Amino acid sequence: MKQIYRLELEEARVMVRAAIAKSQEIGVLESICIVDDGGYPIALERMDGARITGPQIAWNKAFTAAGHKRSTHLFNTPPNGPALPGNEAFGIQWSFDGKFAVFVGGFPIVVNGEVIGGVGLSGGNGEQDTKAGLAALAALAELLEPRGMKVLVEADIKK
Repeated sequence: MKQIYRLELEEARVMVRAAIAKSQEIGVLESICIVDDGGYPIALERMDGARITGPQIAWNKAFTAAGHKRSTHLFNTPPNGPALPGNEAFGIQWSFDGKFAVFVGGFPIVVNGEVIGGVGLSGGNGEQDTKAGLAALAALAELLEPRGMKVLVEADIKK
């Protein structure tokens, strides 16, 4: 039998707060979505003044990262990104009624080697979304470390 970890609302809120703090620090208005392992939102916030399209894009990125167990930008990273023209998953972004995101800003949440959810960000450029996403993962790592759990905090995640 396998032990399963599940994100709860307070953990998701810690991640959102950290992403917002980093976004404010770097001067970008973000939408942040934290999803469970099934890709459904636990927490979704749009900073005041952020684009109205941001929440859906953030959810799409988090959904993709959780469901496909990889950072979304890795789909289009040359030369072997599977969603690049000529590669095995070209066109995958049309899956799930266009909800599948293949650009920067979505990261799986990996705890003790298992993907338990995803975080998606929309509003900044790729570098800004990545900084805010890493801040969210780092906050979860800090929260869970005393409980003996290890969170993977890096941009290029592929499980």
